[in-house]
Order: sequence, then C-alpha cells, then structure tokens
Amino acid sequence: MNSFFLSAQPGGGGTMQLLFLGLMILVFWLFMIRPQAKKAKQQKTFIDNLQKGDKVVTIAGIHGVVNKVNEDGTLSLEINPGSYIKIEKSAISLDWTTQLNNPGAEKK
Repeated sequence: MNSFFLSAQPGGGGTMQLLFLGLMILVFWLFMIRPQAKKAKQQKTFIDNLQKGDKVVTIAGIHGVVNKVNEDGTLSLEINPGSYIKIEKSAISLDWTTQLNNPGAEKK
C-alpha cells in the first residue's frame, strides 16, 4: 500500500480547526456585526427623538428644520422660509446632522 493512505492525522487536528473557526467567527462578530448593530440602534434612537425645531441634514444633503413630525413616519421639513417638503424619517442622516449641530466635534 501507499504510505499516503497509512499516515494518521494527529488526534488534536480536528479540535484545532474547530477552535480556529470559532475564533474567526468571534473576531468577525466583534469587528463587523456588533458595531453595525450599535450604529443601527443609535440611528433608531435619533430618529425616534426628532422634534419640531431640530436642524437636520438628509442623506441627500438637504439642510432644513423640522416643522412637523407626522404619525405616518414622515417629517415636514422647512428648507427655506415658507418652503416645506415631506420626507421619510429614515432619510435623516445621523452623522451629517451631528456635524451640523456640533461643528467643533470630531468624528469618532
């Protein structure tokens, strides 16, 4: 017989592979999934706390002031005195709005 078929794997080979796979999954969760979930939670909290008079920036870059928060998940946004648009709450950018309201604050 060929010696290739007779060679035995060390007993801990499978355990090491499983440990390495588990470690890879943990690292993936720590650096990819967890921060993304934290960011989504911050965005949801920010959207839920919008009020009349808040200065905001949309994801399209439109600057305005919240005129009215509607019950259907939309906002009435005043972009110029007397000019209003109706947009979805989810179209408000957390990052850009934070930069607008805190110009000296650096991004983390």
